[in-house]
Amino acid sequence: MNRDLLKVYFIMGTANAPRPLEVLKKALEAGITLFQFREKGEKALKGEAYQQFARDCQKLCQSYSVPFIVNDDVKLAVKLNADGVHIGQDDESITEARKRMKGKWLGLSVHNQEEVKQAVKGGADYVGIGPIYPTTSKDDAIKPIGTTLLKQVASHYPDLPIVAIGGISEKNAPEVLAAGADGVAVISVICQSQNIIQTVNSLRAGELSSKS
Repeated sequence: MNRDLLKVYFIMGTANAPRPLEVLKKALEAGITLFQFREKGEKALKGEAYQQFARDCQKLCQSYSVPFIVNDDVKLAVKLNADGVHIGQDDESITEARKRMKGKWLGLSVHNQEEVKQAVKGGADYVGIGPIYPTTSKDDAIKPIGTTLLKQVASHYPDLPIVAIGGISEKNAPEVLAAGADGVAVISVICQSQNIIQTVNSLRAGELSSKS
């Protein structure tokens, strides 16, 4: 997997923005490098509405040549011929997901060294490490883990692409990237932004700041 695709990894569902497709379009115009469709929560879309929203998001991504990743739902990812799927520790096993997503990208959320080891063994194309900082985007988010694991993984697995997630903003992105992440996965910082172009540019600029 090209690590550059993880630079500004935007995650969103209808619960994150009142006009999600408008937000996605602006984010794509601003230069996000990867998009993850994540439709969860009490008021999450179901059935055909859920699938149609996913198709609408995928179509937008395709028009900007930005890869479209599905969160957790391997069945939907296969049905839509998505560019990849991202799963968590409580979702379908990485072994089964890998079998069903041949030739596609597979990302896995990890929170400790053992989970990283299993991700590598199972054939993950990249890992999502976090939550790095406190986050309000996930009701079931675990306690923030900081950048220690991120530094360890970057050192022990130099060939493994890493995206950091959880409470990341324009201000702390440079610290995360300096710790070894190839990019940042964000939700609120873009969905709640008053100037999405400026926000995405600031997140991109964090890479330069981390190397200075």
